Amino acid sequence: MHHLIPGTRLLVLLFVALSIAACGGGSNDGSQNPGQQDDRLRVVTTVSPITSIVENIGGTRIRLEGLVPEGVNSHTFEPTPSMAILMAEADLIIINGLFLEEPTLALAEANKRSEAVILSLGDQSVTPDEWQFDFTFPESAGHPNPHLWPDPNLGLRYAELVHEQLAAMDPDNAAYYAGNLERFRSRISQLDEAIRVAVATVPEENRKLLTYHDSWAYFARQYGMEVIGAVQPSNFSQPSVREVAQLIDQIRELGLPAVFGSEVFSSDVLEAIASEAGAQFVDDLADDDLPGKPGDPQHTYLGLMQQNLAAMIPALGGDASAVAGLDTGNVFDGSSGAVYPQ
Repeated sequence: MHHLIPGTRLLVLLFVALSIAACGGGSNDGSQNPGQQDDRLRVVTTVSPITSIVENIGGTRIRLEGLVPEGVNSHTFEPTPSMAILMAEADLIIINGLFLEEPTLALAEANKRSEAVILSLGDQSVTPDEWQFDFTFPESAGHPNPHLWPDPNLGLRYAELVHEQLAAMDPDNAAYYAGNLERFRSRISQLDEAIRVAVATVPEENRKLLTYHDSWAYFARQYGMEVIGAVQPSNFSQPSVREVAQLIDQIRELGLPAVFGSEVFSSDVLEAIASEAGAQFVDDLADDDLPGKPGDPQHTYLGLMQQNLAAMIPALGGDASAVAGLDTGNVFDGSSGAVYPQ
């Protein structure tokens, strides 16, 4: 059972007040003509990679809106009162799970309609035996690393779960969702092969990742790399002086050519660590901030993975040309009108 945190209780009360003021009316979809009824499934998602995966399967046949703004720490994100209304209007609420979005999940459970569905992707993609624990997500805390999607094979699993749920709730469009899934599956297969080719060009002794925030545990396991550490402690504070000194010694001992920061988390400490240890500092990795802006061809989950590999592989001494020519655009025709908050 999920207990509402104090801030979430306040949001629930605010939602009640807002609902009364709105007299129960639904929101207007800007993609529709005034007065035109939009009967598409209303789907709400959390972080942008999940929103992109859902968009690629649902395409133009769903109304999709993400909740967590890009470039925001999803672990500490607190939903706003207006999001309670989105939860109440949604037919399907899709989260990562694995303890990533607990305040958002509590808000969804408190405000969703009885017939609405909450789909937790991560919890259905890996078993507890497959959970990964690390510096940022220690086993002693009981919460596994929730960043499954940097492994494209698990990203495909997310897409399969989304397809199953959409087809069950909207059987009239099941064939459309299935077609999108097969095109997405083909793109993932190409991405997976390209990553394997690229990683193979990295000298074996360099196939190690030291990052600020640990988002790469499942990726590393899939592609024969090793995450040797993360700077950010499990409480998302700054590392201690002792931890910093240990990381510097570790980088020097292993002779790592590069360490990796994040677009979301401030990496001044990691930059100093890299400088002291004589390693290159690469601040271009992202786990939930899609490239470019909404509407750009690269603003997709596939584009995110291509961008990350283009930054990671050369910094470790490899050749990323295998991922350069991948098609990372959406797999469906037309514009879905999906909302990616910035």
